[in-house]
Amino acid sequence: MDFSTLTFNLKQRGFAVSCFETAAEAATYLNTAVDGKTVGFGGSVTLEQCGLYESLATHNTCFWHWRVPEGVSPKEMRDRGNAAAIYLSSVNGLAESGEIINIDGTCNRVAATMYGHERVYLVIGKNKIAKTYDEALWRARNVAAPKNAQRLGVKTPCAAKGDRCYDCRSEARICRALTVLWEKPMGLDVELILINEDLGY
Repeated sequence: MDFSTLTFNLKQRGFAVSCFETAAEAATYLNTAVDGKTVGFGGSVTLEQCGLYESLATHNTCFWHWRVPEGVSPKEMRDRGNAAAIYLSSVNGLAESGEIINIDGTCNRVAATMYGHERVYLVIGKNKIAKTYDEALWRARNVAAPKNAQRLGVKTPCAAKGDRCYDCRSEARICRALTVLWEKPMGLDVELILINEDLGY
């Protein structure tokens, strides 16, 4: 996939961008860039598929509520992750025009991608990219959210059918907030890691 238009538009919006052909190449880059830091992880199948927790944890102090040590709660891990110097996450939709879209339930992930860290890295497979803002938003709601609901095994219409968002009022609903980064947040360094592979939902 040609990332040139997307890269140009993201840089125009103030974001740093690095492009890689494979997840392994991106992981090598991140392991070089992030060393001796505290690192928070947002809930992300993409990060898991890249093996980033296992590799970064060998030379950083990493916090992820998907990897909870004995005697620690997932909330404590989310809090520690959100207070870390570096934060890693992915996105649910990315428009070629440069808008970055995320949907969250607990909202630790969307909060952490907007404020409070030395640097945020957003690791993104090519399958997350859509041509326009409207298409990226549609993808986040109707592709990523149902697949995540199915992964979590929640009782929602989208998890049951896996076809689209039903804008439900279920207590198990995982779509509690939607954020759009139109520009890089003031005072925060954000780098997008674009990978020419399908990763995550």
